[in-house]
Amino acid sequence: MRSFSIQRLDHVVLRVQDIERSLAFYTGVLGCEVKKRRDDLGMVHLGAGTSMIDLVDVNGPIGRQGGAPAGKHRHNVDHFCLRVEPFDEQAILAHLAAAGVSAEEAVMRYGAEGSGLSIYLNDPDDNQVELKGPAQAR
Repeated sequence: MRSFSIQRLDHVVLRVQDIERSLAFYTGVLGCEVKKRRDDLGMVHLGAGTSMIDLVDVNGPIGRQGGAPAGKHRHNVDHFCLRVEPFDEQAILAHLAAAGVSAEEAVMRYGAEGSGLSIYLNDPDDNQVELKGPAQAR
């Protein structure tokens, strides 16, 4: 039995070639709201209802880690994040290990509710998945 349950999708991270063009589309066309800009990372966090869409400039510090910009095959999604409850790092890591899934130790990351601990792992197709706990008070 799992020690956690999925609550909702927390955020999606999209690698984009022109962050200002994408920002105009997601805010002007789709109605997202800028929640936080991280120009030092080449990233903008957008509110999308109770979730977030993060835009990452493929030529920025984080974007370059993902390789060249996507071509017609459209590999632009860096990872998706699932908000889980309760967030017990050791129980989650033990559950994943028992399932043969390796994962990173939890670190503080920013998401739809604010900064909180999360764990990265890969699915069988090597898609990166983030399991995120609640925001932590400052």
